[in-house]
Amino acid sequence: MRKLYVVFYFIFFAFYLSAQEAVESFIRASCFSNANISLLLKEIDSEKIIMSHRQDNLTVPASTAKLITTATALELLDGDFVFETKLQYDGEIRHGELHGNIYILGSGDPTLGSTYMGDTAFFKKWIDAVKQLGIKKITGAIIADASIFSTEGISPKWLWEDMGNYYAAGAYGISMYDNTYTLTFKTSDVGTIPQLVSINPEIPGLTFSLQIKAANNQKDSAYIYGAPFCNERFVYGSIPANKALFSIKGDIPNPPLYAAQLFTQKLQANGIEISNPPLALFENKNIERKEFFVEVSPPLANIIANINQRSNNHYAEHLFRYIGLDNSKQAGIAASMQAIKAFWLARGLDVSGLVLYDGSGLSPVNGVSAQFLVELLSYQYKSSISNEDFFNSLPIAGESGTVKNFLKNTRLKGKVYVKSGSLYRTQCYAGYLSDKDDKWYAFAILINNYSGPRTNVLNEIEKLLLSVGK
Repeated sequence: MRKLYVVFYFIFFAFYLSAQEAVESFIRASCFSNANISLLLKEIDSEKIIMSHRQDNLTVPASTAKLITTATALELLDGDFVFETKLQYDGEIRHGELHGNIYILGSGDPTLGSTYMGDTAFFKKWIDAVKQLGIKKITGAIIADASIFSTEGISPKWLWEDMGNYYAAGAYGISMYDNTYTLTFKTSDVGTIPQLVSINPEIPGLTFSLQIKAANNQKDSAYIYGAPFCNERFVYGSIPANKALFSIKGDIPNPPLYAAQLFTQKLQANGIEISNPPLALFENKNIERKEFFVEVSPPLANIIANINQRSNNHYAEHLFRYIGLDNSKQAGIAASMQAIKAFWLARGLDVSGLVLYDGSGLSPVNGVSAQFLVELLSYQYKSSISNEDFFNSLPIAGESGTVKNFLKNTRLKGKVYVKSGSLYRTQCYAGYLSDKDDKWYAFAILINNYSGPRTNVLNEIEKLLLSVGK
């Protein structure tokens, strides 16, 4: 028996040494000469560390932060949870007239009219619900009550370059159409200013100062600059020359107000008179109302699958804020950070170094260690009440989501369930890996300030993961 133990010890030691040699080779790669790297890979069942390098170092996690947001939301809410957007009215209905207002009471649902899921024709149901009440005239207004969330729709730690663009759309108590509009241009010769052909949907009062130029390339290098609740937008950068149509996307400045405006327009188009202009409400006035319709979102498990598969910032930011309601009457960024830390601390994870200013990972000042992510992943694998929903939300390397081309044509294709994350000079991966012996590993590889092409970084990460279980 002792001989078997000695043999096993030397086999494991040799494997560990081989794995650590792979790590040493990895960090010596020229693209990492000035990089900050936090790395950890361990076998889940035995909790043996197979690979490690500065696993406690705080690094910018980019979109791997979505693992924290989605795991926490699943644990607190369950995969069957749905958001409910409610239609209500105050006052009285007499002889076809509503002597009062109609309210859209938001719940923080990010899927309302979304391109990815939910009902894009929801306004028809809303109009029918108003008609069923016999209302032909509203003496008040359509009011969007977005008071469940604070007005802090975007993180104060986001870059100015990102704000105003579709991937950095704000998160509000009422959000609609992914809080996104599309600008379509016609371009001519290189160096000329493109012609703005259309804005879809049209946002009342929204204006654009076009500083973009047509360029000799085939990519979208344009950025839309603008602050929340501000209707003035500036468009910089370049888009391809000599295109009959070319589109870029931006974020709706005030989604709750736009929801009230559009609902007003559609009711008026259906012959319902409305006396006052639409309004947005960001504070709960505690006015007695009667509920007459409820719009229900897809289940949380589906929303989370979209977040992790497509790296959907918009959905993630709404979940991040909603989590904050556990500790606060109105959701906001500070309450959300506090709730996430409290949840994982109660489950034995060290959160002393966890720094989150958003739920999507877009902030360049977030800080997470490989150790924390691996501990979270291990908890989700072994102890989570929603482990199946969480696991099924992850993209599969070489097959799906944002990692469709990662580890493609290798022996690990289909065996790595992983969330990727990338920002300028940042590349991260965190997830699960299964080897030929059906052992499961949790890992996180977080790299900041690499140099050279991103493809070189991806190649080095692939080589490192392929060394596991050899």
